[in-house]
Amino acid sequence: MSSILEKKVKVLNVGLDSFYQDLIKEGAEAVKVEWKPPGGGVPRLLKVLEALETEETEEANKKAIEAFTSADPVLVDIKLAKEAIPEISKGIFSHAGPPISWERMSGPLRGAVIGAAIYEGLAKDEKEVEELIRSEKLKFIPNHDVNAVGPMAGVISENMPLFVVKNSKGTNVAYTNFNEGVGKVLRYGAYSKEVIERLKWMKEVLFPILKEALKSHGPLPLRPIMSQALQMGDELHTRNNASTLLFLGEIGPYIEGKGFARSEVSKSYEFIAKNQLFFLNLAMAAGKVMMDSASNIKNSTLVTVLSRNGTDFGIKVSGLGKEWFVAPAPVPKTLFFPGFKEGDANPDIGDSAIMETNGFGAFASAASPAVAQVTGASVSEALRITRLMYEITMVKDKSFPIPYMNFEGIPRGIDLRLVLDTNITPYINTGVAHKSAGVGTVGFGIVQAPIQCFTKALERYGKIIGAL
Repeated sequence: MSSILEKKVKVLNVGLDSFYQDLIKEGAEAVKVEWKPPGGGVPRLLKVLEALETEETEEANKKAIEAFTSADPVLVDIKLAKEAIPEISKGIFSHAGPPISWERMSGPLRGAVIGAAIYEGLAKDEKEVEELIRSEKLKFIPNHDVNAVGPMAGVISENMPLFVVKNSKGTNVAYTNFNEGVGKVLRYGAYSKEVIERLKWMKEVLFPILKEALKSHGPLPLRPIMSQALQMGDELHTRNNASTLLFLGEIGPYIEGKGFARSEVSKSYEFIAKNQLFFLNLAMAAGKVMMDSASNIKNSTLVTVLSRNGTDFGIKVSGLGKEWFVAPAPVPKTLFFPGFKEGDANPDIGDSAIMETNGFGAFASAASPAVAQVTGASVSEALRITRLMYEITMVKDKSFPIPYMNFEGIPRGIDLRLVLDTNITPYINTGVAHKSAGVGTVGFGIVQAPIQCFTKALERYGKIIGAL
């Protein structure tokens, strides 16, 4: 014992963080192991985890993996929401995240609803929108429940143009709106005159131009763009520089010569080229198509939806059907734009976490060192996050390789069991909205999904299989 104490101490700390900190202060070499007992050490959760270790579960998950990894999302059309989604009509808006009432909506979601109502001519200002709410003339449904996705507030109203993305290897279809850019935009809860005018221009000018261009081009596969963009430094959530330019390279030549005014064509081309997030919405619709192809598979523990409405964080699981499992949305760790500070950020919001559900975004951080600056992290942290996400996923998808990790595939297929077994929840790269309606973007950040969503889903499984 005395000889051991005479040597420099090297410690592997699996206990309290305070032990680790004290060792470091004393100059000892110590490594802190982030470990918690499976299921948080809760006996009832351990019981369900054990009960889900069956051949039926494994076979169901193999089926789910095959479905979403082989799905082929293709942009096939562009339509107005009222033409594409039967549930959306006058006074019925869809939104990001799980279901929510007006009374519980966050500032940015309220702001987006106000802006959509003004855009649709249903109201002139916030006061008139609130009157519509009181008279029950506005209703709200989650995007995910009508095969749609939208970033941040994600509000879709009947006269907004939507991309239509179809799985060429199946029948499922997904819809998404156009990306407006950054700053004061509807999806961040802004509804000033410039926001409404931009939305009207997108419908009156950009929509018909892109629709005709796609018609001339023909169906546009999105998977190849996503794969190539990953090799070029995108993680396809907060960074879509390469993917946007690749998309423009595909569709750009078909924008010309369709009888539109030259000034309109030039402005449309410039709008896409200068909006580095333009492809985000298309990537989200592609992600929705992929995950929906693996939904509703009996006994599967694949997580098919991660989404937030600015108040709640919700998930869905393949074998648990359409049910949402919800917990309070956390506030992202934010890299603020100049003029904003701690306390300005709203809790996490948006359907864009469909990218992480698919293995992109934070899961593919290692493919995009540049995104580390955007989210306030470091390159080493980006690599650490990707490695952590391998711990909770079912497959390394070689069709989406990461150059900086010796071309290992991105981590795909979040397994509910692995989340509860490791106590590691998904990381998400995200834009951050101001907590007040009407302000807009305050920065970019990173956040982890709350464990409570996964706990609730596991408990539901426990009741279904008779383990609880």
